[in-house]
Amino acid sequence: MKNIITTLLGVFLIAFATEATAQSYKVIVNSANSTESISKKNLSEIFLKNKTKWDDGSSISPVDLKSSSATRKAFSNDVLGRDVGAIRSYWQQAAFSGKGTAPVERSSDAEVITFVKNNPGAVGYISESTDASGVKVLTIN
Repeated sequence: MKNIITTLLGVFLIAFATEATAQSYKVIVNSANSTESISKKNLSEIFLKNKTKWDDGSSISPVDLKSSSATRKAFSNDVLGRDVGAIRSYWQQAAFSGKGTAPVERSSDAEVITFVKNNPGAVGYISESTDASGVKVLTIN
């Protein structure tokens, strides 16, 4: 009986952990962008500005949500593999050494959508529950 309870508890914890870490964001690009899907590795390279051109040669303009955003926290942990504080430190060091600047930040999902609509090379992320009308949602593979 004790083994059954332990096993059930383990299954419950795994199920809960999986649900709690489910993707809570969606990645968006300008509707004119021909990209349909993207890997987490490519997203990481884009948001760390190691990849600066789309496959068609056009410039990429990543846009972040404000650092206190729960969606940004989820995106940073899931895609960049680091928390928001570590990413901010990364960009402070890069700026200090002259190696680059952080992506532009917007305060809300609506502002990210507006930025992406107005910039053909833009890529951003918004809350999974936000209406993405007017922009294209990418499949993450």
